Amino acid sequence: MKSGFIAFVGRPNVGKSTLMNSIINQKIAITSNKPQTTRNAIQGIYHEDEVQMIFIDTPGIHKPNHKLGTYLNKQAYDSTNDVDAIVLIVDINSPWGKGDDFVLDKIKGKVPVILVLNKIDKLKKEEILNKIDEYQKKYEFSDIVPVSALKKENVDTLINVMKKYLTDNIPYYEKNQITNQPITFQISEIIREKAFIKTKEEVPHSLTCIVDNMKKKKDSYLIQASIIVDRESLKKIIIGKNGSMIKEIGSKARIELEQLLNSKVYLELYVKVIKKWRDKEKYLQEFGFHEREK
Repeated sequence: MKSGFIAFVGRPNVGKSTLMNSIINQKIAITSNKPQTTRNAIQGIYHEDEVQMIFIDTPGIHKPNHKLGTYLNKQAYDSTNDVDAIVLIVDINSPWGKGDDFVLDKIKGKVPVILVLNKIDKLKKEEILNKIDEYQKKYEFSDIVPVSALKKENVDTLINVMKKYLTDNIPYYEKNQITNQPITFQISEIIREKAFIKTKEEVPHSLTCIVDNMKKKKDSYLIQASIIVDRESLKKIIIGKNGSMIKEIGSKARIELEQLLNSKVYLELYVKVIKKWRDKEKYLQEFGFHEREK
């Protein structure tokens, strides 16, 4: 039996969550084209005969503009402690920048660092090889693996590479468990993702979601959830004309929630305005952005 913990780190929007979902072969973390979509260190659990890998998908490391941003960065840094290896993910189509240097400086020297060059489906083979040569000069990475998380290209190679660094020999989770997150967290994330997708560029990352109530009935669930924004203008966008937008968000979310819960779902959504909630400790604690007990 080989087992262990592997942290995914990188700048925002490099595809960390997409890669974890691709490896687990199931949606564990939500994705969008907006920075800081991942708000919590989410564990995804990969099972194979005599192999168990626990992946920690971390928030994108960035320059924080509020208390929430500072919390997200700390979560990412803390998640690189007590792991067997760190996977540094970069977008191969973007030039290596100061942000990448900053992330690398934070993680190097701790444990083996595997560099993953993501989004290779957009480049020719020769361009990929040139990028590998370029990045080999940045740091003595334990391995460099080019992949396309979205197209699942070369993901199997990455899985085999990561197995080399597992140091434990006991299973940490049951074979049917693929995440450590509670069901209410998964529900709130699905709703948040649909809000991002439907509103596109109109709504920034001042939006979050919490499950207020969840009741199991005989053959269905009643879920009541609140979408939190920090100003009235965003509330109007989320609700939409005659409630059209929030109906769309609810409809899309409900389809996925019924798949998750394998049951009919009645979903009630509300929109609340809490000004500057990302800078208020009270609300960060209430919405789950707080230090976990060790």
